[in-house]
Amino acid sequence: MTIKKFQGKTEAEATARAREEFGDGTVIMNVKEIKPKGFLRSFKSSTYEVTAAIEETEPPYTARTVAPSPTQTSAPMQTSVPMQTPTRMQAPGNINVAIDEPIAIPRPEEVKETFASVENAWTSSLAQEEKEEPKKETVMENSSSNNNLEEKLENLQSLLEKKLAQPAEEQKEELPKDAPIDENLKFVKMIYGILLENEVDEKYVNQIMDEVEKVMKKGASVDYILSSIYQKMILKFGQPQPIKLSEHKPKVVFFIGPTGVGKTTTIAKIASRFKVEKGKKVALFTADTYRIAAAEQLRTYANILDTPLNIVYSPKELNEELTKAQEEEFDLVLVDTAGFSHKNEEQRDETRELIDQLSDEFEKEVYLVLSATTKYRDLLEIADMYKENFQFKMLFTKLDETSCYGNILNMKLYTGADLSYTTYGQNVPEDIEIFNTQNIVKLLLGGK
Repeated sequence: MTIKKFQGKTEAEATARAREEFGDGTVIMNVKEIKPKGFLRSFKSSTYEVTAAIEETEPPYTARTVAPSPTQTSAPMQTSVPMQTPTRMQAPGNINVAIDEPIAIPRPEEVKETFASVENAWTSSLAQEEKEEPKKETVMENSSSNNNLEEKLENLQSLLEKKLAQPAEEQKEELPKDAPIDENLKFVKMIYGILLENEVDEKYVNQIMDEVEKVMKKGASVDYILSSIYQKMILKFGQPQPIKLSEHKPKVVFFIGPTGVGKTTTIAKIASRFKVEKGKKVALFTADTYRIAAAEQLRTYANILDTPLNIVYSPKELNEELTKAQEEEFDLVLVDTAGFSHKNEEQRDETRELIDQLSDEFEKEVYLVLSATTKYRDLLEIADMYKENFQFKMLFTKLDETSCYGNILNMKLYTGADLSYTTYGQNVPEDIEIFNTQNIVKLLLGGK
């Protein structure tokens, strides 16, 4: 008999993993709910551990399941879960769990005792929390707490500047030895809720909170906790990377992305900034031969800016026109590409060929243009397709059309790509700026 443990976010997921590896003859021997630990356990999700067995020498058993404990929540069984068979599995909450080591079969009385002890401990914990924190006074509904947060965010920049200017020893001395942990926990819970409301992926919120938990254990003040969260989020966004001209002219910049995200208007804004404000020679190219309106729109902008527009139909034509631009000493060439669905393989291949076959004598960059209003699930699919085919930086449009900015952080952490610009309207060239990390973080934390 082979016995292994499997983990998942739900009992159904863990069970499905077991069936995926063992097949129809899987025997579920035990189901265990693993409660989160630490200061933030009250708003972290539990994980489930299933002990499964398979008899190798006997005919397959009919699969059966053990009734879950009263504290578990039933979930519909999944018929298939994609899974590899690594030697170790990374479980939610950064818990490393060995899944390939044989274990002893637990006796029924041991299982019963384990469930009873867990239930008693959890019930006592809930009772204590309810006693200390009445439900009707939840932090998220407390307007004074939200107002206090906004006030703190307004003064956060100066607070951070002062703290960063001080030696590390002085910063440590400022921390009170006996800070009110309950008050701090309420504050962190409020931040947690605000980030989720801003549609930051829960796994990224938990990453931030896990790091903050270390600060809380040292008895930090609310201001210090807030500044710590602020700094960690700033670091996660990284330094924005806008277009930088090179000594070898011209710098060639491609703009790729789905249909309707605003690539053409964004190109006009960037062209205007470089030509009008910086006095650089800029040329516009378009490879979007699928939509006549796209070329005409870009031509209108080119006429206003008094800059040339070239329509290219192939990589060969692109290289030929770039050679002419090089002879005329243009500083920057902005290339508009056809917007297409991430499921359209033909147009994807054409765009990839156009970029890949650019002559090595030209320095190039690729910017993936995404809309801040696109659903997270769609953004993930788009990112998966483009990551396989292009190396890019990200540019987000339509920030004026949304009140949730979590997807910007989600995509930064998911792709690892640098951020560059954001746009927030149709006005050319006004409604564009280099990605303002501090402002976005304040908005994500509930500021204005």
